[in-house]
Amino acid sequence: MSLLLIAVFLWIFAATATAFLPMRYQIVPGLALIAGAVVLIGLLFAEWGPVPGVLALAVFVSFFRRPLGHLFRKLTGKARA
Repeated sequence: MSLLLIAVFLWIFAATATAFLPMRYQIVPGLALIAGAVVLIGLLFAEWGPVPGVLALAVFVSFFRRPLGHLFRKLTGKARA
């Protein structure tokens, strides 16, 4: 198994563990996980191709749908309806 796949699986376990924390303790590890995911997904695209890359992107968006939605609303200036 490649080192990249091991890093991806460790990221998945870290994201799952972070989800079990109370919300006020999720912010700092969540930001680190989001930053790490961008790098890991980019490397996955480069090394394994588009299919695993798109699947990893779908998992990322699924894990972080609320923070990403909040960030999108903040960047576009739209208030929550």
